[in-house]
Amino acid sequence: METKTLRAHFDGNQILLDEPFELEPNVELIITVLPKPSDEEREEWARLSLESLARAYGEDEPEYSLDSIKEANPEYEGR
Repeated sequence: METKTLRAHFDGNQILLDEPFELEPNVELIITVLPKPSDEEREEWARLSLESLARAYGEDEPEYSLDSIKEANPEYEGR
């Protein structure tokens, strides 16, 4: 079996996988406990994300018309 990273959580009694995944009996596992981010850290990441989006889609971003599209995506449902 190749190495696989799986998300899981501890419910107070046992470790539970967040998504189904078939494990063989007696397979070796490595558990990494991640620190819970503080509210301040979450706010900092959110601020950084918003600043990055603002730079990417700022006021000086040009508007592109549909005529500038070379090939339309027939599966796009936003029309």
